[in-house]
Amino acid sequence: MTAPSPLTWLYVPGDRPDVVAKALQAGADAVIIDLEDAVAPDRKEYARAATAELLSAPQPLPVHVRVNALDGPLADADLRAVAPLPGVAGLRLPKVTSRAEVIRVAERAVPADGGAPALHALVESALGLEHAFAIATAHPALHGVSLGEADLRADLGVRDDAGLDWARSRVVVAARAAGLAPPAQSVHPDIRDLDGLAASCARGRALGFLGRAAIHPRQLPVIERAYLPTAAEIERAEEITKAAATDEGALALPDGRFVDKAVVEGARRVLALARRK
Repeated sequence: MTAPSPLTWLYVPGDRPDVVAKALQAGADAVIIDLEDAVAPDRKEYARAATAELLSAPQPLPVHVRVNALDGPLADADLRAVAPLPGVAGLRLPKVTSRAEVIRVAERAVPADGGAPALHALVESALGLEHAFAIATAHPALHGVSLGEADLRADLGVRDDAGLDWARSRVVVAARAAGLAPPAQSVHPDIRDLDGLAASCARGRALGFLGRAAIHPRQLPVIERAYLPTAAEIERAEEITKAAATDEGALALPDGRFVDKAVVEGARRVLALARRK
């Protein structure tokens, strides 16, 4: 049985091993150790070495590593250092603009025992967005695609949140068309604005995202609450699946709602999501 996709991803800087250790106990479904934007240039080598030391052993939850920009001088060293390690569940590839970049990483990042680690592409530019489906279908080792919204905002010149809705829908469609899990939302940068985070998560859920990346542990419960089904949603899903168990094909519920196969499958996904906690 396939393990459920994480709902909460916690970013942590790779040059702070003490913070990484705390992050592993913070309650996130998965942790992302960042070697890229969160690390100053003069700390890059230390961050890589510290991350490699930590991930030389298996970890209690999935740990991904965001490597440095693929077109820069540091990515190859990052991949050589961390890709083969037993504590690495996946690699996050920043600023991906083409399928060729994914293929190149997949071919390089092959552990000694065979099989590339799970790759996740971050789309952070207009060019990457235009190639979203090609990126999502680039290689079997690619398990996910999502947005990096800070860089995308800058590239597009977007001034408000609504300006990213088309880009968000584009990456959701690309992921699903490629047979990948729904993408997680990009981070909410204001760690004190929990009401804004909750509202943004509700919008993301309505657009088809599943879960979200965080930059502080206080954001985790807000994200989880936003993405887990409500009691009313669970009740409706149970009613639908119960009716479907006795009747095949399309059917009408007592309240007049029409239910077909697609609705039943959606109800089953709601119940599966509810059972994850």
